[in-house]
This record gives sequence, structure tokens and C-alpha cells, in this order.
Amino acid sequence: MTSGQPLRSQLLPRNRDPDPEQQGREPTLTIAQVSERTGLSHDTLRYYEKAGLIERVGRSTGNQRRYQAADLAWLEFLLRLRETGMSIADMQRFAALRAAGNVSVADRLAMLRAHRAELADRIRTLRRNAAVLDHKIDHYEQLLLDEHQHEHEHEQPGSDEPT
Repeated sequence: MTSGQPLRSQLLPRNRDPDPEQQGREPTLTIAQVSERTGLSHDTLRYYEKAGLIERVGRSTGNQRRYQAADLAWLEFLLRLRETGMSIADMQRFAALRAAGNVSVADRLAMLRAHRAELADRIRTLRRNAAVLDHKIDHYEQLLLDEHQHEHEHEQPGSDEPT
């Protein structure tokens, strides 16, 4: 998955004949197509369903998983939560609250606010650490520059010319 690029824009390949089984309904994707678009393996997608992170995915008459746009939007959000460090257990708790419907909006909001605050703390820590690294990099670059200048100061004029 390309960061910052919504999955919705990648739902179906262009110029493809619609699945006759899906005519009149929202276009769907197979597990292979979803895997390709999200970067998640087939096993991970099945695990997400089994673990309750995604609701049971619809099936074709051949019992193949068929993902809809809403499934992909939810998967994209789950990937954002994962990339920002949310644990699987917290993702499961959030998914369960989501499945409960509007009665859980306040709890979901509280969870997201707490996660965002933790993320902000980690970002501040990473910025401090990056500043320390930048300082150390500058220090070593200056040491190398000083060493290089010192070597050139002690060279005899014309010493590198052949005799």
C-alpha cells in the first residue's frame, strides 16, 4: 500500500467486465486483489477476520471472500492504527466498539484521543532523539573536517610532486 494514497481509488482494475454475480451491486474484490492493494498477505487478511478486526467478509456463490469498498476503507484505517503503534488487542477493542454501533461513539472517540496523545508523545521523543543524532553527526563531520584541514597544513609545498 502506498502511504497517503487512499485504497478507495484502487478498488477495481480499469476496463474490466463486471462480475455477473455482482451485477446491480457494489463492485467487490477477491482476497488476492485486496492483498495486492493493501500489502497484507492472504493469511493476515484471514487472521484479521478471525481475530474480529474486520467483520465477516461477504462470500461469492463459490464461497470466495468478496471485499467491498467499506471493507477496504476499514482495512486502511486498521493499517493506520497499526502503523501508529496501536496494539492488536486495542485494535480488537476498537473494532468491537465499532461493531456495537452508535452507542459506542464516545468510547471510540476516547480511545482515538488517547492513542493520538500517545502518538504525539512518541513523535516528541523521536524529534528529541533525532536532534541528538543530528548534533552527534555534526560533531563527527567537524572532526573529519578538522582532521582533513590539519593534514593539509602539515604538507610540504610541492611534496606530492614527483622527483
